[in-house]
Amino acid sequence: MRQLLYFAILTLVGATAASAQSTPEEVDAALAAEQGCLSCHEGIEDFTQGVMMETIHAQGEEYGDPGGCVVCHGGTPSATTKEEAHSGSPADLAEYGPHDFYPDPGALWGAAERACGQCHDGYAERLSKSLMNTEAGKLQGNLWSWGVLDTHRSVYGNYALVDEDGFVPSVGTEAYQDYMVAFAEAHPDQMPASMEQVPEVDVDQISEHPNLAGITYSRQQCQRCHVGVTGREKRGDFRGAGCSSCHVPYSNDGFYEGNDPTIAKDQPGKLLVHQMQATRKSKVHVNGIEYSGIPSETCNSCHNRGKRIGVSYQGIMEFPYGSPYGESGASKQPKLHTKNYLFIKDDLHHQVESRPGNPEGGMLCQDCHTTIDMHGDGNLPGTTLAQVEIECEDCHGTVSKLPWDLPLGYGEEFQTEIADTPRGLAEDSLDETFAFATDYEPRDGFLLTARGNPFGNVVKDGDKVIMHSASGLDFEVPVLAQIAQDGSWKSPNAEVAMMSVGQHMESMECYACHADWAPQCYGCHITVDYSEGKTDVDWINNANARSDVGLTPDNEMGTNGLTSAGKVSETRSYLRWEEPTLGINGEGRVSPLMPGCQVITTVIDKDGNTVVHNETWMTPDAGGTKGLDHAAVQPHTAGREARSCESCHNNPKALGYGISGGRFMKGYEDGFTVDLETVQGQIIPRQTQMQSQPIPSLDHDLSRIVTEDGKQLVTVGSHWPLTGPLPQEMREKMERTGLCMGCHQNMTDEDVWEAVNSDRFVNNEEHQEVMDKAIHALAAEKKAAE
Repeated sequence: MRQLLYFAILTLVGATAASAQSTPEEVDAALAAEQGCLSCHEGIEDFTQGVMMETIHAQGEEYGDPGGCVVCHGGTPSATTKEEAHSGSPADLAEYGPHDFYPDPGALWGAAERACGQCHDGYAERLSKSLMNTEAGKLQGNLWSWGVLDTHRSVYGNYALVDEDGFVPSVGTEAYQDYMVAFAEAHPDQMPASMEQVPEVDVDQISEHPNLAGITYSRQQCQRCHVGVTGREKRGDFRGAGCSSCHVPYSNDGFYEGNDPTIAKDQPGKLLVHQMQATRKSKVHVNGIEYSGIPSETCNSCHNRGKRIGVSYQGIMEFPYGSPYGESGASKQPKLHTKNYLFIKDDLHHQVESRPGNPEGGMLCQDCHTTIDMHGDGNLPGTTLAQVEIECEDCHGTVSKLPWDLPLGYGEEFQTEIADTPRGLAEDSLDETFAFATDYEPRDGFLLTARGNPFGNVVKDGDKVIMHSASGLDFEVPVLAQIAQDGSWKSPNAEVAMMSVGQHMESMECYACHADWAPQCYGCHITVDYSEGKTDVDWINNANARSDVGLTPDNEMGTNGLTSAGKVSETRSYLRWEEPTLGINGEGRVSPLMPGCQVITTVIDKDGNTVVHNETWMTPDAGGTKGLDHAAVQPHTAGREARSCESCHNNPKALGYGISGGRFMKGYEDGFTVDLETVQGQIIPRQTQMQSQPIPSLDHDLSRIVTEDGKQLVTVGSHWPLTGPLPQEMREKMERTGLCMGCHQNMTDEDVWEAVNSDRFVNNEEHQEVMDKAIHALAAEKKAAE
């Protein structure tokens, strides 16, 4: 077990322990009695400031530990040896649990409830049921694509859990609680009352049911990013467990840069500094820098795979090359999250440059995402849309209504009628915000989320909306109705798209247009090999083998803990980022899509037999489609300038027909051989190799999801019945390809073309003037005919 004694806190604490750098074998008894834990850990940073730290110190004094470490860590501060000090707890702490020592007081199971829970009552229980811990949506989506599950219902999680207190959330306003009870009753598959622990694979069944290898794939490759376990020992993935996953800073390289003499500074896997990162009032000091809030890179220790929203928010996308070269000319990029990255463009909310009326600096993930988005509300959500309570319109409103004039549920209607009662403003923040977060002056009132909870950091101030960032910056939020009233549009395109085309605002997500890009990893080629006793790390086994103090076997440095049968290898077909495909998301709105679990599988059984080779699995979607999923996504790549009209209306890919209408990258089903050949295609040498193996069931490009006549080719989403390609009628109304020929077909008619053509080059603006005149001439003609 990593043996760093850190964190003296009442609430959110610590991460993995570290080997001692200079811990004395034994300390003087008088010194231990006087200084407690600081007799060894002198110089370690106070975990936080203000009333919280004052309380810790005062309580620590009562336990013979003036530093207060024992308040959260337990242990025996008067002990003279490390072994004795790192065991037991003062008798006065017995009410919080057994006499234990907690290397990571934030660890979810056992430690957090007794350490953080001394003040944050209920947080550990809420977190245990949240998606941050169950990863239920990830499991459902994965196993759907593998043909293991044939239902939208969330069946499995990382743990067997039961929501014993029903669907009434344990936190939130009365309006929120009423909303969520109705939500759960309307969507029982996505808001289950219980879930099973995802099972381990019976290797003897693989030959007969090779798609069960999808369970091995999930357990070994996908389930490490939950707060019940510790981070993977790779650059960018170091973190603590439970509360410590987010609230304790780790650098990507995982080195300690604080002042505790017992913590090795040359070994990775350590917290950056023994301080809590949380809200604006919690300041972290390290290397001469002061900051507050949780940096987005902390979130990215998990949010770098799947939909990749964390790294996309930073503007980076994985790519295989690792260029450019380093200064020596030999090395390339250091791997981050085991990948190389290419900078595309970061989300406008992340960008540092100043904007008119706003300070220089970007926003943090927590500035939009609420305590319920992250900690849960005590229910068991089965997918992201079931837990996340916010919509873009909550702060920006629409062109016709201010945020507080919108009804609850706006933006997640699920194609049902909702009431038109204005949601209004809140006078008070949530109790959790008032008690633990930074408490801001409400001014004219706190804005509400789509489900009825106050944003504790977003307020109406006169005719402005102000967002208080946890970083310490304050931002004025652009409000669409105010822009429409003022006529302060940045371009005529924006005014036409939002003011004149009502369907855009009524049926589309804001990010359908404003997402600049989305990571698109086409084809997920997976080999699962059970031969020769092969094994690999199993994150479910680790998660469910925790110790009494909440640590899991993977916590021990130098190992990743427990394993299971099978070994996974994985690669891609190709990558894209530009102009994502559009489809319908779970809420029934037009949304960007990105490749999800597009599994193309080879499975080798325990006897070394290849039981399937480059196989795709069928899903029940649309009566039966290939499990090459395209998933609706909020890419977190927002830009001020929306994608162009042509990028949707004149783009086969956006409509779902694939890149360039799917006319490239055909022939997967045949594979190909490259060698000397005749002009008829006959390979001449006898000794040759197949260059690319066939994928027998794949007869179209992976970017193509639907045919022009409406046949759905692949599954689109797995969680919600509304997800799918753009409907046929919508595609037919949208498609405007070939419009150039509306005019240019007349180039073959010399009389017509000479009358309208110019001998000189005609630029875009002049083209638009000609078309504008044609529209007005047609309008005049119709009026005259009337």
